[in-house]
Amino acid sequence: MQHILMIEDEARIRAFVVPYLQKAGFSVDEADNGEQGLSMALSGKYALVLLDLMLPGISGMDVCAGLRRVSRVPILMLTARSEEADVVSGFEAGADDYLTKPFSPNELTARVKALLARCSPTSETPLVFGPLSIDPDALKVFLDGSPLTLTPKEFDLLRLLAVHPGRTFTREMLLQQIWGYEAAGDTRTVDTHVKQLREKLGDCRGMLVTVWGRGYRLVNE
Repeated sequence: MQHILMIEDEARIRAFVVPYLQKAGFSVDEADNGEQGLSMALSGKYALVLLDLMLPGISGMDVCAGLRRVSRVPILMLTARSEEADVVSGFEAGADDYLTKPFSPNELTARVKALLARCSPTSETPLVFGPLSIDPDALKVFLDGSPLTLTPKEFDLLRLLAVHPGRTFTREMLLQQIWGYEAAGDTRTVDTHVKQLREKLGDCRGMLVTVWGRGYRLVNE
């Protein structure tokens, strides 16, 4: 049984959602504030974290950033805000997906299952691009033998491009295959992740090529 942590300060929402997740076969623990939630999430026992953006004390954004510094656990952010800037900020902090309130428990359960499926480990051969080495099974990336600290979405983006070297992916294609949805305006999310990934690649940033007017591709320099 997979364990989920729900960090949500509104008791009525937890009481409404948790039974649906349990019915779907998940074990669910609850936290009603950011400090407690972060402490529980750092235990490493959870397959996924449901994280409310607006929390008392430590905000959901800070919880997400703090957790992401040491963990790759999938994070599904719950927010009453739908503005693009808030969504982009959530992804920049390390969230893997988001769901805007109000939502149905069935939709939430479906999103949870889809995110867990996307984040499941696969059996793949390590990919080598000069000094850059990507180990899909271990979910690790090395540059000149030193490990790089990537967020789950940065890793997924790099792995997808590396599996198809030289192939150009449009922003819409990347949204569909990595984030699992299509929505007008969200292509800035892709650009933000590419920018962050390039910064972490250092001298190898040139491998991640912008195809102007289309999208991105990875080349072996």
